[in-house]
Amino acid sequence: MISHYLLESGRVNRVLIFDCDVHQGDGTARILHNTPDAVTVSLHCEKNFPARKAESDWDIPLPKGMGDADYLKVVDDALNYLLPLYQPDLVLYDAGVDVHKDDALGYLKLTDEGVAARDESVMRHCLGRDIPVVGVIGGGYSKDRQALARRHGILHHSAQRVWQSSGCH
Repeated sequence: MISHYLLESGRVNRVLIFDCDVHQGDGTARILHNTPDAVTVSLHCEKNFPARKAESDWDIPLPKGMGDADYLKVVDDALNYLLPLYQPDLVLYDAGVDVHKDDALGYLKLTDEGVAARDESVMRHCLGRDIPVVGVIGGGYSKDRQALARRHGILHHSAQRVWQSSGCH
């Protein structure tokens, strides 16, 4: 796992995994359970797979049907608390699109605009504190592959907007 490599190689002293896939980040939580310098954070739909949850450092279970405004408040509150608390050298961000209202397995109700606002918010929180962030696409269960590809592309469009507005281009 990239977290182990980065920590063991000395490239970072602390990494924070911010997992916004609709399903709990149980694999990450289990793999990094005994790695104190890897902080696992999972925002996930409470009543969703897996039935038996692993124990992340920070599990943030969300109710079914949560929409944009409430979800974005949770993201902002979590990052405003966790980033100053842990002061990670790097944030690994799982930008799951299975939180989308049209996702077959998600049970949350974010719109395209809500997903974009979440992605931008995560990047702005990190970059505003001079913390590098790596965003990866994740989740997404739809038979409409074009719609799913567009949702995954939201992360890249959001990153471009953040980059352009930062004056770093």
